[in-house]
Amino acid sequence: MHNLDRLAAQHAQAVVQSGDQNIETTVTKALGVLQENGVYACFLYLLAKEKDNGKTVARQMLQLLDGLGFGWGQPDDQEPETILKYINEKVSMDLERLLLAKETLEQMLIYARYGAKARN
Repeated sequence: MHNLDRLAAQHAQAVVQSGDQNIETTVTKALGVLQENGVYACFLYLLAKEKDNGKTVARQMLQLLDGLGFGWGQPDDQEPETILKYINEKVSMDLERLLLAKETLEQMLIYARYGAKARN
């Protein structure tokens, strides 16, 4: 069994450490999209609207999803089309797993937001 809270915290720390001074804003906006519109929309937002920080956050979110232990693996590359196809074909296929993934990603983004606030 995986400790999902620890997994979320690890990836949140990685987001804060690798993001620039605007990481808090990126994470806060991504969290809002995730809560209001779901996992796919959150990745779409990060890849379409955010620059380097969006890629940083999306990369950590993908690593967290891989760490959930569902055998989803990682996308073949980091191109937006490939990532969105991966989310649609792997993560969104099972509703229970999707909801668990959403909850864990939400926890990661909350930790990252507070971590960025503490850094500033």
